[in-house]
Formats: sequence, C-alpha cells, structure tokens
Amino acid sequence: MVFTLFQSVVCVQETEFLLSVELIENYKFRVRFGSNKIADIIVDEPEPLGSGSYPNAGKLLAAAVGSCLCASLAFCLRKAKAELKSMAAEVRTTVKRNDKGRLRVTEINVKIAPEVNSESKLRRCVDIFEDFCIVSQSVKNGIPIRVDIDPLFYREGNDH
Repeated sequence: MVFTLFQSVVCVQETEFLLSVELIENYKFRVRFGSNKIADIIVDEPEPLGSGSYPNAGKLLAAAVGSCLCASLAFCLRKAKAELKSMAAEVRTTVKRNDKGRLRVTEINVKIAPEVNSESKLRRCVDIFEDFCIVSQSVKNGIPIRVDIDPLFYREGNDH
C-alpha cells in the first residue's frame, strides 16, 4: 500500500531550525540558513518600495509550497517504483486586500505535471502525497507566529 511508503522516511524528522535575516539596504535583506552547504539568498520588495531585483516573501512562500508538493509527489512515485522521467509545476498565487486594506496571499494554486510510466501508481500517489507536504499542510492549517522585538537604539547628537 502506498500509504506505508511515507512512513519509512528517515531523512525527514522533527526538528527546529534557525535562520537569520539581515538588512542590506532599503527593503533588500540577506537570508542566511546557518549552513555552509546552503547558499544565502537575497529577498527584496517589488518597486516602488524595493528594487524588485530579487523575490519577495510572497514569492518565496509560493515557491516553498510548490517545491514541497513536487518533492512529496516525487518521493511517493519513487517509493512506489514508478519511473519519474520529469516533473514541472506552475504556482499561481493570488494577492488581495483584506477588510483593513492590507495585502494578503489569499490563494495558492499549484498545477503539477509529472511524466511517469504508471498511471495506477500515479493515481495512488495523487490520493495521498499532499498530506505529507510539510509546507502546504502547515500553511493550510495556519501556523502560530510569535514576534518579539529586541531593539537596538542609537543616538545622533543630543536627540531625546
């Protein structure tokens, strides 16, 4: 049964990880993942706030959802011994204003196109793979987010 295929995953485990976000300039930030194996990335806001030269947080969220779903489906297909020749996905993300006029991601639609040799194995995996995607399931269920501000103040001249 395909469901048991996911229970044998040994590379994914409960963990806590820390990354850092550091202001470069304006709305451009460097994200460091705390490992010399993982390259830093730059995040920026679109114009007119930022330069728009790098992805913003909303695009990274969409990329995380899309890539996690693809990885979960690929894992299931490989464990089911289906030959996965290729896979591509398109992630369409809708951003709208809420009742307070604040922009929010309101919908993420992922269209995955796997090229496989077994329709029956694909069907079985399609029935279960979403439940094993850490990102999409966390977003769907809502993630508690706690924010602490630890300010550093500096003084120029005698400003009070």
